[in-house]
Amino acid sequence: MQWITAYVTAAVAFGVLDALWLRWAAPNLYRPLIGEMLADSFRMVPALVFYALYIAGMVWFAVRPGLSQGVPYGVLNGALLGALCYATYDLTNQATLKVWSTQMTLIDIAWGASATALASGLAVFAVQKLTSQ
Repeated sequence: MQWITAYVTAAVAFGVLDALWLRWAAPNLYRPLIGEMLADSFRMVPALVFYALYIAGMVWFAVRPGLSQGVPYGVLNGALLGALCYATYDLTNQATLKVWSTQMTLIDIAWGASATALASGLAVFAVQKLTSQ
């Protein structure tokens, strides 16, 4: 039951954070910098596959260790995971695409690290609270 709680908590937390971020970043960051590369409409299936896999990775690499070593450890592992995953995406794009800027790379990596850290920490906290009762 703790893994379901961890997954659902991480998914809700990351989903809300990312929805808020994308609502701001799409018109203010992404469209001005890479507008011609953006799809005309949002593609739900690839997004859902990404979120399902990313949340599973978050639970395995950040929440699971955080459950044995505490919330700060889950937050730290979440930050490292988020920075690594977002850096992989952003630096690959910056290396291969004409219009990908260093500014966008740095902002996006910081976002990935922050959102993943917060969602991981919240998931660890929720599981600890629900299983300690």
